[in-house]
Amino acid sequence: MVNASPRPVRKGAVPSIRDVAAAAGVSHQTVSRVLNESPRVRPDTRAAVLAAIDRLGFRPNRAARALGFGRANGITVVTSNTTLYGYARTLQGIEEAARTEGVALGIRVVESAEVRQTVDYVSDPSAGGLVVIAFDPLGTAVLEALPPHIPAIVAAEPVAPDLGRVAIALDERRAAADATEHLLGLGHRTVHHVAIPSEGRAGGRHAGWRDALTRAGAELPSPLGCGWDIQSAYTAGRALAEDPEVTAILCGNDDIAQGVRRALYDAGKDVPGDVSIVGFDDIPGSAFWTPALTTVRMDFGGLGRACFHAAVAELGGHPQPEISLAPPRLIVRESTAPPRPR
Repeated sequence: MVNASPRPVRKGAVPSIRDVAAAAGVSHQTVSRVLNESPRVRPDTRAAVLAAIDRLGFRPNRAARALGFGRANGITVVTSNTTLYGYARTLQGIEEAARTEGVALGIRVVESAEVRQTVDYVSDPSAGGLVVIAFDPLGTAVLEALPPHIPAIVAAEPVAPDLGRVAIALDERRAAADATEHLLGLGHRTVHHVAIPSEGRAGGRHAGWRDALTRAGAELPSPLGCGWDIQSAYTAGRALAEDPEVTAILCGNDDIAQGVRRALYDAGKDVPGDVSIVGFDDIPGSAFWTPALTTVRMDFGGLGRACFHAAVAELGGHPQPEISLAPPRLIVRESTAPPRPR
């Protein structure tokens, strides 16, 4: 139970769910659970909330009740990016689920200087239920600054910090290990890695790549970092193209693979004759590159839908739904082959 000092309701003002929460000495999530007849509320707390509702003359918003939780504006998604494929496809999955259920959807794009403003915005009940796409440090920063009493569902890296919230993740670590093992199985002595900006040593794709090389007893090269832009991937690819020992590269996503592929081409390296490349995400069109890209298919749409349903359950005080996501799958195409004999 949250201790709160009752605040007076202005004369003529319509009492809100926060006014009820303050009068009853509970959080507004508890009031929402009472309104939705959740079994997760103690009898004495329920009685205090109902008494406050009667005393203030509170009338719950019908639209909010129809959604099954006490916030009137549906779901708000916090993300640092709306254009990169993984982010965009996750957003699309959330939108598809929200549209099917008749729930309004808002998007809040956070930049590095706006973490505090974003937290203030989503802490207001009118912002709706909350899903944070925490694929990068900005998303994690929002979660770390978010007050503990604000419910939030996290679309997370598989090894994201435990912040005491419901987190749903794709198994990127296993997927990166599968991709690396595919290259090792073709006969490559090791696999170099061009990492996406969100990856540190704890990032799922980085960790899976490292796991596979360690298990195989293969050399562990230093990963090359780059930005989200293809130009920086091209620069990393040129550096790898200068090393004759490089025969296999795991790229952090398919856009990076595109930049690396062009750098190898400009350096006179054949793919996959001289160097094999594996991407990540299976973006639309990757099957039509020359050569067609071997990559990892990720169920970002399913991730978004799962996050939406988890957010509805969280705010309604209902048990979390069972999650069923398609596992990541390596799609072998033309950009990988055994290394040429030395």
